[in-house]
Amino acid sequence: MIRRCMLTVVLAGCALLGLSAQVHAAADWMRPQFDVRIPMRDGVELSTDLWMPAKQGKYPVILMRTPYLKTETEWLMAPELGELFSKHGYVLAVQDTRGRGDSDGKFGYLFVEGDDGYDSIAWLARQPWSNGKVATMGPSYLGAVQWLTAARRPPQLKCMVSTSAVGRPFDELPYVGGAFRMDWALHWLNRTAAKVAQFDSDAAKLDMDRIDAHRPLLTMDDAYGRHMPMYRDFMQHSTMDDYWKRIYLTPADFARIDLPVLHITGWFDSAIPGSMFYWRGMAEHSPAKDRQYLIAGPWTHRHTTTGGVRKVGELNFPESSIVDFRELHLKFFDHCLKGTAPTFNFPRTRIYDTGTNQWRDLDGIPHSKSKLQRLYLSGRTLQWHKPGNETPDSYVFDPLNPTPAFVDGYHYAIDYQHIEKRPDVLTYSSEVLTRPVTATGPVFMNLFAATDARDTDFVARLIDVWPDGRAVKVGATPAGVLRARYRKGYEREQLLESSAPQEYRIELFDIAHTFVPGHRIRIEVLSGAVPYIYPNSNTGNPVATDTESRPAKQTIYHDRKRPSNVELWVE
Repeated sequence: MIRRCMLTVVLAGCALLGLSAQVHAAADWMRPQFDVRIPMRDGVELSTDLWMPAKQGKYPVILMRTPYLKTETEWLMAPELGELFSKHGYVLAVQDTRGRGDSDGKFGYLFVEGDDGYDSIAWLARQPWSNGKVATMGPSYLGAVQWLTAARRPPQLKCMVSTSAVGRPFDELPYVGGAFRMDWALHWLNRTAAKVAQFDSDAAKLDMDRIDAHRPLLTMDDAYGRHMPMYRDFMQHSTMDDYWKRIYLTPADFARIDLPVLHITGWFDSAIPGSMFYWRGMAEHSPAKDRQYLIAGPWTHRHTTTGGVRKVGELNFPESSIVDFRELHLKFFDHCLKGTAPTFNFPRTRIYDTGTNQWRDLDGIPHSKSKLQRLYLSGRTLQWHKPGNETPDSYVFDPLNPTPAFVDGYHYAIDYQHIEKRPDVLTYSSEVLTRPVTATGPVFMNLFAATDARDTDFVARLIDVWPDGRAVKVGATPAGVLRARYRKGYEREQLLESSAPQEYRIELFDIAHTFVPGHRIRIEVLSGAVPYIYPNSNTGNPVATDTESRPAKQTIYHDRKRPSNVELWVE
């Protein structure tokens, strides 16, 4: 059984700042207050634990809001985190979000977090032990709630540390390229379906192959073992309608957020679509655009909360890849909340190149010294020049035998050689490089393709081919995806009217990677990525209720009129 790669949320707390698990039983600089009830505007009370300096006074407050239970000791370790911040003159507030843990109300996903965050900040700022200044921090869901709160502009909010924040409903969660994220939705919604954490598929020893094969998609929650109303709401809102726009920030929203923000993400972090979305939104539209700081290291979603790891997939990293997030957070908060540091001595953008194993300080992503260049499909190769008149390639995509997204349950920087041998995967490779090609920034594939189906998926992966033949995937997500019915946007579905070629712009998201001499650059073109996405049935029927399927013949064009290509920002 394919072990699924969930959006792991080993979040915040002691792990976030690289602290040890040891508890100081009676630190003389800290006094806790547990289960403090903070009232929301509708009367619901949210349970909040406070970790305060022992000395009486007025202090700035750091707020974390989590759906993963504030008392979870295996990963949150709030006492250690509270000890750290109280020792440095801060009050730490750790809150169970609505409907979770000790908080009242019904869990409402991200849709309720903006107002609840605003009300929580206002209450904290009014307390006699507060100096009226509040900051927020936390990763993943804990990052997203910060942005939804900031968009409501609470005047007491002075800065944020946004780590691995999700933020793009149709390009991240619960859809990617318009295809449903079946690897994430059932597991995550089951986990948050009650006041306390529910078991996941591994703990329950569920037969995920049987569940994945269930049709229709709308009732897959019942096959999983729990009726999940929110899952069904997700399925029934299959376009970017007002349901989703509530949690999707616009340029106008960013233009109203006048806050310094420290953004943290990783090049193998599955939340990089949202993280870079927020970074660019602020860097382009915020009045505080010059007070945005980004650090992106060689980290997965889990490792952006621990400061790093020495190995990801086929890649090994030196000790210098590890970052002390504890020190970084404190310096940022000291600058923003206390003014003890007149400047935050950090570059606008600090990135780690996963090909050369070096840190680099840049003026942005992409940066001013890079240029947009295209590698064109030509025959079964990649070339820097446009192709001539060439014969197209084809393959058959069978939704009953879809291409896997993972290898042994993993997809970060792994070798895809054996998957490339499948007949439903096309590969296009450059010549062996004689000079380095450094690509830093967003990657897109402009694919000219035809299908004999009314709807289908097109999928792409960027690969670094090593001299020994290993085909190592570059980037955070298992693949770039675009569902054909969304080729003109997510606002409405448009089925294919004919088998004529169409252009598909597939986002592969951001990278910072040097393809070194002796290696080759490769792009894979396919149509499946299971269980990352629910396989397209190719029927054109409504996805949620479809029980049919059929194979689709896919034709990939690369000629003068239809020059399929990969876009890279290259130095």
